[in-house]
This record gives sequence, C-alpha cells and structure tokens, in this order.
Amino acid sequence: MLNKVPQVTIFFWIIKILATTVGETAADFLGVNLGLGLTVTTVLMSVLLGVSLVFQFRAKGYVPGIYWLSVVLISIVGTLITDNLVDNFGVSLGVTTTFFAVAMFATFGAWYASEKTLSIHTIITSKREAFYWLAILFTFALGTAAGDLLAEGLNLGYWKSALLFAALIGAVAIAHLQFHLNEILAFWTAYVLTRPLGASLGDYMSQPVADGGLGLGTTVTSAIFLVAIASVVVYLATTRTDAEVVSVE
Repeated sequence: MLNKVPQVTIFFWIIKILATTVGETAADFLGVNLGLGLTVTTVLMSVLLGVSLVFQFRAKGYVPGIYWLSVVLISIVGTLITDNLVDNFGVSLGVTTTFFAVAMFATFGAWYASEKTLSIHTIITSKREAFYWLAILFTFALGTAAGDLLAEGLNLGYWKSALLFAALIGAVAIAHLQFHLNEILAFWTAYVLTRPLGASLGDYMSQPVADGGLGLGTTVTSAIFLVAIASVVVYLATTRTDAEVVSVE
C-alpha cells in the first residue's frame, strides 16, 4: 500500500487544530443543543467513526476526504469518551488525564515493540494503521482531559490555556528545528498538544461571556470550523500537495 497518512505540511497542522476544535464544540452541540444527550451522542458518533474507518482501512493510499473525516470523527469520539468518564461516571479530570496518558504511552510502546518505528511516514500495513488510529484516539481523549483540567479544574481559563499550549508547541518546534530534537518525538509531542489547544480555542469561542468565553455558541463555532476544514480538504484533494508520491519501503 501507499502510505495512508498525509505528508506533514502546514495544511496538516491547520486541519488538525481545526478538527480538534470541532471535536470539542460538535460534541457539545449534539449532546446539549440538539438534546441527544451524552450517551446517544457517543453511540452515534462511534458508529459513524467505525464506518469511516472501514473506508479508511480499505483504501490503498491516502484519500484526503476519508482520512480527515476520520480525524474529525475520532476527535469528537475522544472528547465524548472523556466527557462520559467525568460526567456519567464521576471520574476526576486528574484521574482521566493520567489514565489516558498511560494508555497512550502503552500504545506507543506496543507499536514500537511490534514495528520498530513510530514514524507516520511508514503507515503502509493494516497493522501499523491500527496502531496509528488507536494512538490518535488516546491523544484526543488525553488532550480533552488535560485541557479541561487546566482550564476548568485549575481555573486557568480558556484563552490562557490556549496560549500556554500554543507556547509549548512553539517550544517543541524550536527544539526540533534549532536543537535537533528527534523528528518522531517532536511530531507526536506537538500532535498531543494540539488537542488541548484546539479544545481551549473551541471553548473560548463557544462558551458564554460570563464563563470567560466569546459567547458565539457551539452551533456557530462548529459551523465556522467545519467550513474551514472542508475548504482546506477540497483544496488538498484537488492539488494533492500533501500526498506521498511513491510508496514507502
């Protein structure tokens, strides 16, 4: 198979951050605004994610529409998993953050033990792709828990949390570009940090002014970012600027 993951360009990070924001706001929109409730929303989004991943796994290479739809849906499901643990089962944000951090590192450990690499440039087998999507699910769930822990549990606030995570991502970029931090380590560190960054941005835009947000609401915020994602994905599907030219051996 050709590599199933796009090249890491500026478009990759733009859509990733947009998708993480949608994961936060769309989950709230479906569960609260549409009145579906947390349980029904989780089941519905999980089924849609499963269908999307079936098409993703059956594809022989990177297909922008299928890949990024899967990312958006797994972002929503990751958010819902954390919300279920906190709201329905009363698990604290500190415990959920720790649990998903352990689960993520365990996945990376099993992935490396099996494949001897964590590079996203070598997602050319179904086994590697399964590790890849499982790791992504845990990064989204972890990012949701960690972002909520800082913004709400520690009362840091949404925009301050967003600035903190943006600064951390900038530090990772500098460490990689200037001090030669390992490329794979830098990528996955930044990937994890973009989740709470996007969640903080989504909450800041959608939450009421009285709660420290801009008061746009989850409907408007979700619509803005979904349109932005769709526009970039259409551009990538047309130009193929982020696709691998040849398969990876």
